[in-house]
Amino acid sequence: MLKNTLLLLLFCSSVVFSQTVVKDTTTRLAKIIPVQNKNSFTFKSEKPELNQIAGAPKAFYSHYWEFGDGNFSTKEEPNHTYKESGEYEVKLWATNNYDSGKTPTTRPQKVKTNDKADASENEIQLMGDNIVLRRNREPLPDEEFVVILSYKNEKDYVTNGKIYFYYNEKEFKNDNFDLIETRNYHNETVEEISSDLVNNDDFDNNNSFYASSENIIYSNTKFQDTTVRKNLPLSLEEAKQKFKKGKTIAFTNMNPNEQRNIFFTLKTTPEMIKDTSAILKVRSIYVPDSNYENHKIKDMEMEIVTSHDPNKMSTNGLFINYRLVRFKRVKFKTRFQNNGEGPAKTIRLETDVPDMFDKTTLQIESMYPECPICPKNQEVRYSCLDTIVAEKQIIFTFKNIYLPGSEQKNVTEKDSTKGFVKYSLKFGKDFHKVKTKSRTAIIFDKNDPIITNYSVTRFNPGISIGAKVGYNYFPKLDNAKSYFVGATISPYKSYRWYWQSELLFNKLDYNGVSTISEFTQFEFNPSIQNPDGTVSDIGFERKTITSQINRLVTDIVPISLRYNVNNYIGIGFGPQLSTTISSKQETTETYQYYQAIQNTTGFVPDAEIPQLKREINTSTKEKTQVQTQLLADVTLGFARIGPSLGIRYYKNLKSDFDSWQFYAIWKF
Repeated sequence: MLKNTLLLLLFCSSVVFSQTVVKDTTTRLAKIIPVQNKNSFTFKSEKPELNQIAGAPKAFYSHYWEFGDGNFSTKEEPNHTYKESGEYEVKLWATNNYDSGKTPTTRPQKVKTNDKADASENEIQLMGDNIVLRRNREPLPDEEFVVILSYKNEKDYVTNGKIYFYYNEKEFKNDNFDLIETRNYHNETVEEISSDLVNNDDFDNNNSFYASSENIIYSNTKFQDTTVRKNLPLSLEEAKQKFKKGKTIAFTNMNPNEQRNIFFTLKTTPEMIKDTSAILKVRSIYVPDSNYENHKIKDMEMEIVTSHDPNKMSTNGLFINYRLVRFKRVKFKTRFQNNGEGPAKTIRLETDVPDMFDKTTLQIESMYPECPICPKNQEVRYSCLDTIVAEKQIIFTFKNIYLPGSEQKNVTEKDSTKGFVKYSLKFGKDFHKVKTKSRTAIIFDKNDPIITNYSVTRFNPGISIGAKVGYNYFPKLDNAKSYFVGATISPYKSYRWYWQSELLFNKLDYNGVSTISEFTQFEFNPSIQNPDGTVSDIGFERKTITSQINRLVTDIVPISLRYNVNNYIGIGFGPQLSTTISSKQETTETYQYYQAIQNTTGFVPDAEIPQLKREINTSTKEKTQVQTQLLADVTLGFARIGPSLGIRYYKNLKSDFDSWQFYAIWKF
């Protein structure tokens, strides 16, 4: 028996241990493999095997290399020659696209050269402007990425200047990023943003086009990459209003046509997980010559992602102020990448449009491949973007284009295989304060559609202050009069369910319980003379006690749950605490006297003797009282904002002292 019991225990133990899930804590690593030939290197890497996401395009790695001398590359196996002898630290960021595993990390690799060399064959990152912002990948919560700030001296003389770099937009409650490291290679001075401004009245009139500062509106400025601006203090103040943090980079001795790079390693804060699909910005302001205020502003948009998927939909409509919504355009952006082995000639984006948006207000903000809008009802042979507005969708179609595939032969630059459409919409006439979800089906030529993530728009709660007045009715109080005034606070113009808090000041006047005593025989001392001339030694006395109570009460509804049935009817329920802040009771004792007459049973009361009537008045203060009640009410009028009338029933939890409230309220 004991043997069988031991065998059973061993069997159960093996089952338990076999079902234990072991958490995989292995870190995925990508290893740098340098192949050296004197001062020249070919950099290769060993990376973890990709875990293909089911149903997604073929998984692949994109690469970003920093060579430790101020240069970088996005090739898979770049070649690089070091101009000067020395020791350099090479870094690699390998990004797993369409892969379900963690993004691999890489330990920096040090390489050493002993001689000077000709570096003219090195890869040169082309700049379309004298200030360019790039990133190695889209930011993922709690993950590092790199922003590359490239700047160039387009003057024909050596310059000293300054660059301002801003991040963490104020419209987000939490910081977007933590700045982990700044890497610069040309003796730039990097400091925290301070209040020092370049105030120089001179202006460099060197083939520049100036934008009037009078036309700049802080909240709606749309910066053009090619626009040179003059009013530097205004640009700095605008950036200060929009961003929480920043750096100033002062540079010196920059030769004509020289190009430099500064690298910022940023880490997305874990709190941004709730803001995936949000469009974020970083900004740079480039002052190429510190002798002048001429400057350029460059914004770079990024989307917070949950995975490194190049096909994605995002929006800036995460924090919309509902009060100002009529004046706002909500921007959407759909990104895509051709992962095929050949070029795509037609790309169709079937994008959901929530009912609250007015599709007739569609405005194309930008696109890539960049091309004109197709003419309506006309076939053309040139590249264009066709737009079709359907009942529930807007369909964007790139026609007659050439977008290379990432698996295409001789395609080494992955960014050339990517495209996007950025557009904006206004809200319709009748819409409610609810969040929306939309996504896009992306179709390359005649392939199966790729479905993006959901892009979510939502409104800031906002605060609505209400003024409330009314009358309280107490059925069980004699001659009660109760009026109140107060205020409410609740989310602004909520759609269905919402909370509401209230503070009311209530004046309550009512009669207390009156008592009349029985007739008691009373001896007059001295005797009194009656109206008929007789003298009485015996009479009767009766005492009456009446009271009037006056109270000041604060009614607090800490939080009630309310529901808007429609635009005109609302209901609610919740608790209320009533606290008596002052209470006074005026008590009157009235003594009345009556003549006595004798009948067969003895003496009985007769006529009152008015001259003997007397009163005693006293005043007492009551103790503070706190009562708990439950409320339920209904409002009729403008339920979400504006005036309405309501009726409320209170159920007292301590006594049978229920009441009704009739009120008017106006929410602002």
